[in-house]
Amino acid sequence: MIKEFKDFIAKGNVMDMAVGIIIGAAFTAIVTSLVADLINPIIGVITGGIDFSNLFVNLGEGEFASLAAAREAGAPVFAYGSFITAVINFLIIAFVVFLLVKGVNRLKDAAVAKPEPAPAAPTGPSELDVLLEIRDALKK
Repeated sequence: MIKEFKDFIAKGNVMDMAVGIIIGAAFTAIVTSLVADLINPIIGVITGGIDFSNLFVNLGEGEFASLAAAREAGAPVFAYGSFITAVINFLIIAFVVFLLVKGVNRLKDAAVAKPEPAPAAPTGPSELDVLLEIRDALKK
């Protein structure tokens, strides 16, 4: 069983997947900043100043000016704005991964030279036809 595990780990696909996960984790910070610092403010301007990351419903007692203040006070909150931000992050990451996979597939297709079709072999009598002809010639 240990040998099978070593064989599994040594396969290229597992290593490719590990590198992809590491790069994806690093890329998440970039996308989070993109959404929080660039996209959400633009959406806020379009929607009249709404900041998705600060949208919440207080499920407990008291009034809080922001989600951070409610969380700091330990109040139970339904933070649907954070969820909307997470969905936007996911969609951006999924789109970028789609573009990367599409680009890599295009590069792979270009790198693999399509073999030229082999010239058609001359048609002639088959081996069986030749043997039958030889047999008939020997009978005469």
